[in-house]
Amino acid sequence: MVRVLVTRPEPGASRTARRLETHGFQPLLLPLTETKALPVEVDVAADVAAVAVTSANAVRHAPKQLVAMLAALPCHAVGKRTAEACRAAGFLVVNEGRGDAEALADAIAADLAGKPIVYLCGRVRFPVFEQRLAAAGARVQPIETYDTSELDYGDADLLARLSGAPVEAVLLYSAKAAAAAAALSVRSALRHLFERARFLALSDRVANALDGIADERISIASRPDEDALLALLSLPG
Repeated sequence: MVRVLVTRPEPGASRTARRLETHGFQPLLLPLTETKALPVEVDVAADVAAVAVTSANAVRHAPKQLVAMLAALPCHAVGKRTAEACRAAGFLVVNEGRGDAEALADAIAADLAGKPIVYLCGRVRFPVFEQRLAAAGARVQPIETYDTSELDYGDADLLARLSGAPVEAVLLYSAKAAAAAAALSVRSALRHLFERARFLALSDRVANALDGIADERISIASRPDEDALLALLSLPG
């Protein structure tokens, strides 16, 4: 049975583990990052035209009062999972993007030129989404609802979690987790666990964080969503 290391934080890690088990893989849960809610001032412009969300965590950690204020506005979500989280939180009209923040910005920029838009986001994020909307004339108000931090594990803890046996594949959803996984793979006490592992990245940006990992051991999903990432497991290593 192929042993697959799942590095994403909960609650997504357990959901991914169930999918892997269904398809005959052995998931190994090792979240390399965690998310925590940030204090948020519920203060938005009166003429907000829309809401944008590029991470499901952003809406999961958003205060209920804030969501209630924004729920009737058009909500533009980056992809399927984020759209599902937005609907579950209470947004009434959710438009689902193709899974890429840049594509979402390009898709909504024309309609939102000159208008204020609330962007629910994390403290750790790449600026391209906001930059593209600002360049198109949209007035973006970022509201940071959560922060992401790296989790650290001692060698003994990791050996116990992985049962001291090699890992065949590592699923990577973020650049921060990719950097952490690359660092783990070269620790002297752990190197043997990762010698033959394939590193499967959600996007080019995630793959670029795999410092020191040979290119032939890295595969990148055809789309930035989990279906495309898991499809890499069926490809020859």
